[in-house]
Amino acid sequence: MPTQILMPALSPTMTEGKLSKWLKKEGEEVRAGDALAEIETDKATMEVEAVDEGTIGKLLVAEGTDGVKVNTPIALLLAEGEDAKSLAAAATAPPKPAHSAPQAAAPAAAAPAAKPAPQPAAERGNGQDRVVASPLARRMAQQAGLDLANLRGSGPHGRIVRTDIEAALAKGAPAPPRAAAAAPGAAARPAAMVELPGTAPYQEVPHSSMRKIIARRLTEAKQQQPHFYITIDCEIDALLKARQELNARAPEGKGGYKLSVNDFVIRAAALALRKVPAANASWTEEAVRLYARADISVAVAIPNGLITPVIRGADHKGLAEISNEMKELAARAREGKLKPEEYQGGTFSISNLGMYGIREFAAVLNPPQGAILAVGAGEQRAIVKEGALAIATVMSCTLSVDHRVVDGAIGAEFLAAYKKLIEDPLTMLL
Repeated sequence: MPTQILMPALSPTMTEGKLSKWLKKEGEEVRAGDALAEIETDKATMEVEAVDEGTIGKLLVAEGTDGVKVNTPIALLLAEGEDAKSLAAAATAPPKPAHSAPQAAAPAAAAPAAKPAPQPAAERGNGQDRVVASPLARRMAQQAGLDLANLRGSGPHGRIVRTDIEAALAKGAPAPPRAAAAAPGAAARPAAMVELPGTAPYQEVPHSSMRKIIARRLTEAKQQQPHFYITIDCEIDALLKARQELNARAPEGKGGYKLSVNDFVIRAAALALRKVPAANASWTEEAVRLYARADISVAVAIPNGLITPVIRGADHKGLAEISNEMKELAARAREGKLKPEEYQGGTFSISNLGMYGIREFAAVLNPPQGAILAVGAGEQRAIVKEGALAIATVMSCTLSVDHRVVDGAIGAEFLAAYKKLIEDPLTMLL
């Protein structure tokens, strides 16, 4: 009986996704490790690899279809010798995830072991005929500038697969260049202009999976988490001076860095959470969770949405490490290449709109977290020092808090600790 290919769960919380594009056609042969389709989740677009081999008998879900439930059959795979007449029965049979769930090309859980390919990949004319590699591995190697001839494959018959490319990159191989394609979550092509009597002309842009999830989660956050807000002003002239001096001393090449104000903000917030651990918390119906580590989620704008890559253990990392890690995560976030574990599970969030000249704002909580810090622009303001007017560069920061988790006094203690670190940046180096 034909094998059902099911809609995979590409993250622990995924319940549905969009089948963006088929990479195989009906009647086309498939080998274990071949890329079958591109699936768009709420945070990224990922390629899905085949686990079994055979021939695509029927595509059950058209590309571009949104809201496809996890474990729904999306295609049928014919094994050698199977008749296409059996496709109708297989399409309506109950799904069998244990035998047919595809493997995510990048961050899904490990899939069942692939069957050995009966023929080497070298039979495909692609300019690397002596190298046996899956199509996904070839594509990843091309983007990363890797020579497949220098790699040893861990797949069947020495076939180079995705994990081999990732291992090579982890050992210091060249990083892939920026993707030219639009990032996941990018707005769908708008429909034609509509003109109705009595209304301005308009176009309708269909919601992406990411935009739908953002809308649902933010609505739930405002409805279910009782927000309150407290704001503090921080003088950052000393921080700006320390940043300039540290950047001037940065080594060239490996080990180099270029610190931003946001790097100091991340470090200060993480250290303040260490000083006031009661603010590093989230609510559950059974208990308040107090986290022993400051995993800072940092909001990054991407086309038609935002994503929050996480700096794990930011309270135990130096400014240079935070800076380089944040730049790398933000770049891959905009390319849709983050793994779920890189943008899920943070304990505290930061949203910085200072680069847009925003003086002050209040952010919506990022559930289930108990607090988020909104950072405004540093600007010169008149202040009073020792009874006299002076000019200082001031940055307003607003803490949004889930009142079920953090009381006003705890929120105020956190902001006081944060302000002290921001205004005396050398203490961040201790």
